[in-house]
Amino acid sequence: MSKLFSDTRLKRQHLLDVAFRNTTRFFAFLVLAILAGIVVSLLIGSLPAINAFGFKFLVSPEWNPVTEQFGALVPIIGTLATSMIALLIGIPASFGIALFITEMSPRWLKRPLGIAVELLAGIPSIIYGMWGLFVFAPAFARIEPWLTDHLGNASLIGPLFQGPPMGIGMLTAGLILAIMVIPFIASVMRDVFEIVPPMLKESAYGLGATTWEVVWHVVLPYTKIGVVGGIMLGLGRALGETMAVTFVIGNAHELSASLLMPGNSISSALANEFTEAVGPLYTSALIELGLILFLITFIVLSLSKLLLMQLSKREGKQT
Repeated sequence: MSKLFSDTRLKRQHLLDVAFRNTTRFFAFLVLAILAGIVVSLLIGSLPAINAFGFKFLVSPEWNPVTEQFGALVPIIGTLATSMIALLIGIPASFGIALFITEMSPRWLKRPLGIAVELLAGIPSIIYGMWGLFVFAPAFARIEPWLTDHLGNASLIGPLFQGPPMGIGMLTAGLILAIMVIPFIASVMRDVFEIVPPMLKESAYGLGATTWEVVWHVVLPYTKIGVVGGIMLGLGRALGETMAVTFVIGNAHELSASLLMPGNSISSALANEFTEAVGPLYTSALIELGLILFLITFIVLSLSKLLLMQLSKREGKQT
């Protein structure tokens, strides 16, 4: 009787294991199927524009719905430029925030600061956009003349800071994106900094190392994979951000060397024009913009994955 009960129990466990394995496999392949469906639908929708413009679509700055001449150069440059500005500002700021919370902040202040950072990460993007348009942009318009006077005549970076002080433009969009990605990157950095074994840091302090030396030679080498992952998370947020950028970038299909001038990004172009697109070619051009944004994000995430793999291999060799 006990043997029969044991056999029945083993069969039941085997059936449950098979059901669990097949269920998880189904959902894993469902994700891949959804991804493949998105790519295929974007390709099909983009075919009229691809056939009409070919490779010229990627390098042409023209965007004229009246004559049905479309090019993606301005939105591509706007997307990459604003994302790079966000990272150039966001990475040092996030590193400083995470460093202060984990290494230098008093114990009673760590939790409120951590909660504040997480709350900033949860604010909807449209709130950042409205704040940027009605509060930040007017204030920044009073700072832009100073930037033009002091940096506009510089030999290399001068053309980046020339133009009328309008408050909105590529630089404003990049600054708003930086404010948006800082909580994400700072949260990840704080979490990975906290997993460093205290013994390693205490040993370094015992040898006479300063706080900066402990962070640079102990904390960062131990957590470099997590830090890179947090930076890539922020970059992915910056590349795909729509509403906040739409409010402050100016939404102008004009190519300019100045960061103070209005521009456009792929996401803002889609948000502004998709509902007004008339004709199959216009719609197809916008869908191709979406396909390009998908490819840019895929390339960035693939490069970050390769970087993480290289870091893991080097770490294994050193060990």
